[in-house]
Amino acid sequence: MGNWVVNHWFSVLFLAVWLGLNVFLFVDAFLKYETADRYYYTRKILGSTLACARASALCLNFNSMLILLPVCRSLLSFLRGTCSFCSRTLRKQLDHNLTFHKLVAYMICLHTAIHIIAHLFNFDRYSRSRQATDGSLVSILSSLSHDETKGGSWLNPIQFRNMTVEYVTFTSIAGLTGVIMTIALILMVTSATEFIRRSYFEVFWYTHHLFIFYILGLGIHGIGGIVRGQTEESINEGHPHKCAEYFEMWNNHDCRCRRPEFEGQPPESWKWILAPVILYICERILRFYRSQQKVVITKVVMHPSKVLELQMNKRGFSMEVGQYIFVNCPSISPLEWHPFTLTSAPEEDFFSIHIRAAGDWTENLIRAFEQQYSPIPRIEVDGPFGTASEDVFQYEVAVLVGAGIGVTPFASILKSIWYKFQCADHNLKTKKVGHAALNFDKATDILTGLKQKTSFGRPMWDNEFSTIATSHPKSVVGVFLCGPQTLAKSLRKCCHRYSSLDPRKVQFYFNKENF
Repeated sequence: MGNWVVNHWFSVLFLAVWLGLNVFLFVDAFLKYETADRYYYTRKILGSTLACARASALCLNFNSMLILLPVCRSLLSFLRGTCSFCSRTLRKQLDHNLTFHKLVAYMICLHTAIHIIAHLFNFDRYSRSRQATDGSLVSILSSLSHDETKGGSWLNPIQFRNMTVEYVTFTSIAGLTGVIMTIALILMVTSATEFIRRSYFEVFWYTHHLFIFYILGLGIHGIGGIVRGQTEESINEGHPHKCAEYFEMWNNHDCRCRRPEFEGQPPESWKWILAPVILYICERILRFYRSQQKVVITKVVMHPSKVLELQMNKRGFSMEVGQYIFVNCPSISPLEWHPFTLTSAPEEDFFSIHIRAAGDWTENLIRAFEQQYSPIPRIEVDGPFGTASEDVFQYEVAVLVGAGIGVTPFASILKSIWYKFQCADHNLKTKKVGHAALNFDKATDILTGLKQKTSFGRPMWDNEFSTIATSHPKSVVGVFLCGPQTLAKSLRKCCHRYSSLDPRKVQFYFNKENF
């Protein structure tokens, strides 16, 4: 536990601040709507569910403001570059962008559920109060006219006794946008599960773009002002705490208490999401511009096990080890973009990727390049984007772990190390890399082209980490993984277990590729 806190103190602090802000915003808004004089008469109809609905709405605005920032990949790559002189702890936080994106999404789901449940109670109470004929304060407030030409100022959105909740839901801006946003959110969350992303990436890709409807709906959701409060002028003329008990005399000209006037609260959601949306639009424009630059395919290689290697050139393309690009093939699908790790080294005069058949899109792409007498398909490339592997040369000792096609990020690293040693690069901190063995019948490694090959099999991780810790008692060891989550858990535990609490002794830092 001590090692975990030492290695993750910044992440813990960041998450604590984020959770604290959520709690603060919810409690502050709840107390505001529970005590504000403006909503005194509204609370007479709705009770505490009014405060629950408004507090959860504020938290939804806050988290919707954050949800797009972790997926602004160009921004994150820029920050990673500008933070090259920052501490390792600060730079590593950028590698958790997708984890934070998921946490924010879960928080949005939580507050959406609270918001919907609260409004279900609200509309039930609106409906029952509109049906009331007992002459009570609630029935009087609910019967206030919706006809502004007659001087009316309504409080209950259900205008007539025979009007149903469903009718109000699908004929009001707030109700209709609420339904659309909820459906979009459900589809996005369910299609983002690990199984669907790995097995049916196209489903995940298309449904995740429903965020456009969610953002647009959120921006206009408050138009119409279904939840209303007493106007400031009306409160000054007759304070609700004094005039509520004289509601039967509101129409009497001799009474000092006048019938209260109500108004909807101006929409505020757009104020929260405007800046992130503009930033995201700029990000998409930049990525679209980059993707339209011509890509020249210089070499196509078909490897065993249906692995396709593409070597390409693109004007102005500059990369670092471990980075990845998004690839689109318009002849297969004009909208789908898939991430692939770069397997070439920065020192080479081309950039390359290895593509394994793992779904309809990749199988169609490999099949298109296998056609010998057909023209080579046009490829569009967006990127490159930064990953945790960029920091590999900041460690004295590096442990590279790849599972299956996950060895591809390390092809770039190993080749770059070879080039740096050939050029006697004195800025290279790395002194030791783990050995590798792959395809013993070949003279060189199938991916890297080096004589040092990659070894397959599952090592005894405790033995490996113990040996490294003993051999390098005062070193900082970077552990890099591109592989499944189960393997990540094992390696993360070993990093915590074998890291010394003494910062002057061996420290293991775990890094995982995230797309």
